[in-house]
Amino acid sequence: MDRHPPATTSSDGPRLPRPLARLKRWLVGHHMTLMTMADTPHSIALGSAIGIFFGFTPLWSLKTLLSIAVAWICRCNKIAAAIAVTLHDVLIFAMPAIYFAEYKAGCWILLRPAPSHRVRFQFGLYDYLHWNVFVRLVWPALVGSLFLAIPSAIITYFVMRMLISRARAGQSPG
Repeated sequence: MDRHPPATTSSDGPRLPRPLARLKRWLVGHHMTLMTMADTPHSIALGSAIGIFFGFTPLWSLKTLLSIAVAWICRCNKIAAAIAVTLHDVLIFAMPAIYFAEYKAGCWILLRPAPSHRVRFQFGLYDYLHWNVFVRLVWPALVGSLFLAIPSAIITYFVMRMLISRARAGQSPG
């Protein structure tokens, strides 16, 4: 017996490949979770924006904890922050290119030449505590990430707030 269900079919179109079908199921499930949370649209949207912001940062081992902590400090939805920061883990196939672009942008902003040798982007918590590694690799990537993280977080806030408000307006008894 096949352990994997067949690729998703749509009444409108062809089947999706299994990885895309899984991604679609994940997105639909978490979209519904965000839409049905018992919290204000502002709180959910701000939590989502915080999660998206930290998802773009190169603080790989810390980004989920940081997003939840900042959501707690801002008194917004911590679950929304955790779901949004996890979205970057689902899109893992694209993140190396994004992190490299952030690193190159950070080097350019900091007026540093990008290294001509291969850059290692695998870090543990110990590496963040090493000043040399932090200044040479993490700091430029962190500075460069702000150019994607800030606009993405702002757009996420307004889009999520609009979607949640519309979804709830359609549910109100009338």
